Amino acid sequence: MFSVFFSQGDDIGTQYRSVIFYHDSVQQKEAEMIRAHLIDEKVFEDPILTEILPIESNPFYSAEEYHQNYFNNNPTQGYCSTVVKAKVDKFMKKFSDLLKNQV
Repeated sequence: MFSVFFSQGDDIGTQYRSVIFYHDSVQQKEAEMIRAHLIDEKVFEDPILTEILPIESNPFYSAEEYHQNYFNNNPTQGYCSTVVKAKVDKFMKKFSDLLKNQV
């Protein structure tokens, strides 16, 4: 399984970049196909800059506990309610049939 992260918004720096880490060539191809589909369907107005990298190419550090599931745990936080929610809702509406787990 791999994880997809959305736009970094106002957060600047490489530690905030969106990235998909894959474990094998099957996951890599799936991630590239999904990204290409999102671009072709013009799901987002801005370019998708998410990198797709092998898991071993970069050390990965889990975020602090209070950052885990941040959107779900902080739905009334300003940035979540005004920026992130609209993006998640749009994605869920367009691709609900493809989602295994709801955000």
